[in-house]
Amino acid sequence: MHPVTAQILRMLKPKKIWFETFQHEPVKTSEEAAKVRPGYTLKQGAKAIIFRVKDAEGRHFHMVVFPADKRFDNEKLKTLLSAKDIRFATKEELVEITNGVETGAVPPFGHLFSLPVLADKTLFDNEKIVFNAGDRRFSVALRSEDYLALENPRVEDIVS
Repeated sequence: MHPVTAQILRMLKPKKIWFETFQHEPVKTSEEAAKVRPGYTLKQGAKAIIFRVKDAEGRHFHMVVFPADKRFDNEKLKTLLSAKDIRFATKEELVEITNGVETGAVPPFGHLFSLPVLADKTLFDNEKIVFNAGDRRFSVALRSEDYLALENPRVEDIVS
């Protein structure tokens, strides 16, 4: 188990909130993950992507979280982040920022990596969300309202 996975579990357990975990075969995509999480749909998947943002302040990283059945809108993101340019973090940058979390396993908790988080408002249309928790073989589900309280992301319209 990746250390980030253990960190997430240590964060959730004392909060006395409902959550459940799944151990499953390794998955790389949201579609693959939806197939191995019984009782959950692709729409409930919380996809977390780290972007490098170039703005008036310079270059920095930002996490974006949205339902896995949606696509983010590049222009909306650039406007919301006041960015001149945005791009996905490279594999090397991702490993450095997350202490080795693989692509596809990034959890939606930007505070674990000192990253600001921008979440799409439609994510909270789901009563429960589910996500890879630092490992492609381990998922966590929790109530979306609890995620909102734990992470306190900036909530905006970011999908197309």
